[in-house]
Parts: sequence; C-alpha cells; structure tokens
Amino acid sequence: MRLLIILFTLCAVGVSAQNERDYIRRGNRLMRDTVYAKAQVEYQKAIEFDNTSAQAHYNLGCALFFQNKPEDAMREYDTAVKFEHNPRRKAQIYHNMGVVMQTAQQYDKAVACYQNSLRNDPTCDETRYNYALALYMLKKQPPQGGGESQNQNDQGQDEKKEQDKQEQKEEKQNDSSEQQNPQPKDEMSKENAEQMLKAAMQDEKDTQEKIQRALQQPQQKRLQKQW
Repeated sequence: MRLLIILFTLCAVGVSAQNERDYIRRGNRLMRDTVYAKAQVEYQKAIEFDNTSAQAHYNLGCALFFQNKPEDAMREYDTAVKFEHNPRRKAQIYHNMGVVMQTAQQYDKAVACYQNSLRNDPTCDETRYNYALALYMLKKQPPQGGGESQNQNDQGQDEKKEQDKQEQKEEKQNDSSEQQNPQPKDEMSKENAEQMLKAAMQDEKDTQEKIQRALQQPQQKRLQKQW
C-alpha cells in the first residue's frame, strides 16, 4: 500500500502566480529532503496566494500525511480533488485518499476512493493492487458501529438474550417428542450448511485469485511524488 506523491508545479504567469510557483518548488525540495514540517509551511504560503490551487492543496496533504496527520491530509486532498480537472491527477488524489482510509482501517471508504481513482485512470497498477487489498480486508473486517448503531447493537444483544432463554425453554419441551419422532429437519439443516460452506469457500477462492492477480501486476518501487 503506497502513497502517490507526484511533484508538479504550476505553469502560470503573473507576479502572484510566480510567487505561488516558487513556494511550491521550495516545498517540493523540502519534501525530497523529508523535511515535511517546513514543506508544509511553503505549501500553505502557496495557498495564501491561490486557495484554488489543486497542486498546493495536494502537496500539502502529502506533507501532512507524512507527519501523521491523516485527518488534516484528508481535508487537503478533498479540497484538491474539487479544483483538479485533469483525470490522471484526480486519480492520484483519490488514490492517496484511499491510502489514508486504508491506513485507518476504514476499508469501505478506502474501496470507494480507489474506485474513484480507477474511474479516472484505470491503468494504474498501484491503485489496482491497493483496491484488491482493500476489498480483501473489508471482507475480513468484523462489522463495526458506534453511536446510534452501537445502541442498536446493545438492544439487539438484549433481545437475543431473551430469545435464547425462550429457545432453551422450547428445546426442553421438545426434547422428548423429538427423540420419539425424529424429523428430517436436522438433515436438511446439514445440507443447507454444507451448501453455504461451499459457497463461502468459492467466494474466498475468488477473492484470493483477485489478490494474486493484483500481486502479479508490475508495481512501482518508489512513491510517486508531489506535483
């Protein structure tokens, strides 16, 4: 799972644009030297000149991510993608948004970001690999919930306890009759369970094959750079 950090500068004219380009270039040099905090300052200065600069917001997002500030990075990427019109650069922004979400183990959001990235550039091997991996991890991740969903879970657990008690009573009442008159219900349940198991195994096999195909794709060895 790699972050795309493609370095580009603006090709604009005028005094303010020239200053903006200089700030971005200085920020890029600092990023190459891994001086992320100082690079952040340069990109912020560029944004002061032009708040609609997709390049400045994108590069700032990368600098923030490397300082372990994923929420701030995500805000900058989100701003950058609104101002960027080039499909390949939009794909890079969405890719990085996916990396942020994948790092936070929010695989559903990561999958959505990678899908947006591939819509803009379906040729990126790195994004295809991350997308397959996020899908795989999403399947393995247990359901999560908070707030209202957590309350619903608690309520559901209480209801389940009551249901279990009722089932235990019914089981005791039915034990003797079931022993005397065996029903084919158990055998049907075994058949259904076997079919479900086979379906799950096939689904798992398909997922593994997708991962293997993604892994076999050629991968870039270096992070892509800021713009």
